[in-house]
Amino acid sequence: MTPSVTLRLAATGILFALLAWHIDLGALASRFADIEPLWALAALGLTVPQVVLSAWRWRLTARRIGLSLGLQAAVREYYLATFLNQVLPGGVLGDATRAWRHARIQTDPGDAWHAVLIERASGQLSLALVTLIALGCAPTLRQGLVDTIAGAVTPAAVVVLIAGLALVVAALCGLGIVQPIWARAAPAARLQRFIGHLRDNLFTSKVSLAQFASSVLVVATYVAVFVLCARAIGVERPLTELWVLVPPVLMVMAIPLSVAGWGLREGAAALVWMLAGLSASEGVAISLAYGAIVLVSSLPGAVVLLMRRSPASTTAGARADA
Repeated sequence: MTPSVTLRLAATGILFALLAWHIDLGALASRFADIEPLWALAALGLTVPQVVLSAWRWRLTARRIGLSLGLQAAVREYYLATFLNQVLPGGVLGDATRAWRHARIQTDPGDAWHAVLIERASGQLSLALVTLIALGCAPTLRQGLVDTIAGAVTPAAVVVLIAGLALVVAALCGLGIVQPIWARAAPAARLQRFIGHLRDNLFTSKVSLAQFASSVLVVATYVAVFVLCARAIGVERPLTELWVLVPPVLMVMAIPLSVAGWGLREGAAALVWMLAGLSASEGVAISLAYGAIVLVSSLPGAVVLLMRRSPASTTAGARADA
């Protein structure tokens, strides 16, 4: 087990221990006493168009760069990536595997990595936009977050953070894990190529509209699954009150410090619910239900993994689409 894996597993365990210490476990357990299966099935069913739409966005990005990628192959690889993100520490190794498998059959492997990076960036930018809109619609939550951040960001904390980041970078460079930019071959050309691909996909009117629309729809499905999970465990809060709490939790979940966001997501949910004047145990319960649904929804990726299908089939899928 590598040190990074050990650290992420430890972080997940510590986060859950802190949650168990601070919330009412009895109230949390009572939320799962009478789960409504129809709501849970609705949440699970919504993850299917979510994956298909995400795969379509990846295919759009790849083809704009000039890579071959069929929709069927993209869906299959996206399910595999989703499953690996759920079971491997960090939550990003599945996307790295997706890029690596696609890169193996491309003339320029770097372009395949660019496609995945840009596709993920499109999703995160849209999530950030929806989060800002949600905070604008929730003044109590917004003010609570501002006060919390203002209290945490002190000059001493900033100095410690900068010093810590500098030590981490220095250690990674010393171990050879990260190469300094000046030590790499032709970094400027590769960076310029990536910026060109980024501009073509996210800042060209025709393509950027499709990217933005698909990404917003994907974020909408994330929020909808979260709300359906709330209904599944008996939380009957109005939709107008509930949906604004979800995007900040999803933003925190994207930080690759634990296993599939477990612990981070629940901690963020507890904090967001408390800042909104609600029960922390309610937020944690919904988050746990959401995590379980996402894990189950990723199981088709396990089938893809067991099939060990060759990534070369992406070329055949591209020909079929053509």
